[in-house]
Amino acid sequence: MSEMTGGELLLKCLKAEGVSTLFGILDGSFNTFLAKLDEYEMRFLNARHEAAAANIAEGYARIKGEPAVVICGIGPGAANMISGVITAYAEGTPLIAISGQRRRNIIYPDRGGSFQNVDLVGLFKPITKWSEGLRDWRRMPELIQKAYRVATSGRPGPVYLEIPEDVMRSVGDSETVNVWPREQYRMTNAGAGDSDLIHEAAQMLAEAQRLFLHAGVGVSWAAAWEEFVELGDYLSAGFSTSLAARGVVPEDHPRYFHALNRDALEEARSQADVILAVGGRMGELDNWGKEPSWSHPDEQIVIHIDSDPTSIGLNRPVTLGILGDAKAVLGKLLPAVKARTPQKTESANWTHYRKMTADYEKERDTSLETGMGQINSGQMIKVVRDFFPRNAITAMDGGNTSLWTASFNPIYEPRSYLYTAKFGHLGTGLPYAIGGKLANPDRPVYLITGDGAMGFNIQELETASRYDIPIIVIVACDAGWGMERSSQAFAQLDGMVETELSPDTRYDMIAQGFGCYGEKVDNLEDLKPALERAVASGKPALIQVMVDQFANLLPPGAMTFGSMVYRGED
Repeated sequence: MSEMTGGELLLKCLKAEGVSTLFGILDGSFNTFLAKLDEYEMRFLNARHEAAAANIAEGYARIKGEPAVVICGIGPGAANMISGVITAYAEGTPLIAISGQRRRNIIYPDRGGSFQNVDLVGLFKPITKWSEGLRDWRRMPELIQKAYRVATSGRPGPVYLEIPEDVMRSVGDSETVNVWPREQYRMTNAGAGDSDLIHEAAQMLAEAQRLFLHAGVGVSWAAAWEEFVELGDYLSAGFSTSLAARGVVPEDHPRYFHALNRDALEEARSQADVILAVGGRMGELDNWGKEPSWSHPDEQIVIHIDSDPTSIGLNRPVTLGILGDAKAVLGKLLPAVKARTPQKTESANWTHYRKMTADYEKERDTSLETGMGQINSGQMIKVVRDFFPRNAITAMDGGNTSLWTASFNPIYEPRSYLYTAKFGHLGTGLPYAIGGKLANPDRPVYLITGDGAMGFNIQELETASRYDIPIIVIVACDAGWGMERSSQAFAQLDGMVETELSPDTRYDMIAQGFGCYGEKVDNLEDLKPALERAVASGKPALIQVMVDQFANLLPPGAMTFGSMVYRGED
């Protein structure tokens, strides 16, 4: 007989899933597994707030391309984790969220008056794909396996499991439970799709005169970016991505349309006779797949490839749906297309589209000259982007700062972009950057954030310092809530209402207090040397850049993004 606590059994189950790093905040009920971390070659990264811990785990998962685990404590610890989990739910990130819970003889049924007891399973149910409580030590492997199965099947997302403290501490015979490797109990690849449908799709693509490819974030999760771009290049197609999928097509590709280049993008997409959509739903920021962003369904062939059957044709009817893994399906589709048509040349429309794109870029760049003498945010971002290599990982956060970053910080490689594109949750940027660096330590990671957003999770600078995670944070400081200033100005309020932050806050000194490198920049020409010093320090670093309040009121793309969200009737 080999006795094992519930805590050790949890580690054994997670080890079978390939987990090496856990994220969260410590709780006394975790001691049984904390004592065994080294034995299972596990690392526990202890953040400063549970929501940030979940964000760190999500950033790690998105760069790594696999589920991550966040573990938080009983009651308020789990409650704090909610905003991090709901963001992962919105973004479609597979997250295994686990928390402690009070003893079973207290919680079910609740006798009233118990300490730190709340219905956590019910609390997490609306914001996860699956929410359940473990009630028996022997069922630990079964429920961990189900958690992974649900989190990674179809459209990925977070799941939640609560483990009462007495289950974590209880002891059982390890030989009486089955802990299987993931290959033995769940599909890790949705397959290559139906061959007949792939050949039918290949014929449609071969006959297309004006083809357009649109990528959702599923292309990233499937690591299918090479196949996606190769197919589009062979057919001389146009490319677009959802905001979450930025980077699966290099943004300097000659036939890529940035989401904010709306006029050219929507004209090219609506004029396409065939659309190939891969790994995503046509959501609100894609105008639900409706006109004028796309052509009428009766006038445009739409082929939709996805591993989630509930996403195919969700918001727009499709001509042909193929259920399967994006990488596997595209890998079979390309040779089938090549067998039907020689490599295609660009259609005559491209001269017009490029003229429209040049006009958009010229208009966008006029924003670089606005302001009242302080640093223009766009100019700041261009210096930052030019400083870092193409393969650097960008995290972005904030309101207007994110719009500036979206315009002047192109993404060139897959799994290089961290932003809450579907939920817009302020404060995710710093923990995302930490998670991204942990997932890929060899690549530079930098965050561009506004000062308002920086205040949400600034305490995680201490986490970065404590674990020696050398990210570079650039804070665009306009001493206020920039997007709310813009909103109130457009609404013609009588003056600004509660939009101001202290102009004297020294974020760089706060960073220094947490053990990071910190520097304040007031002139644009000082920014590059400050970046050089930050990198040379070898520490996590924060550079506070004082940007122009007036220029920040109307970043490029503000009206375009606003119209994407406020289109009137759906």
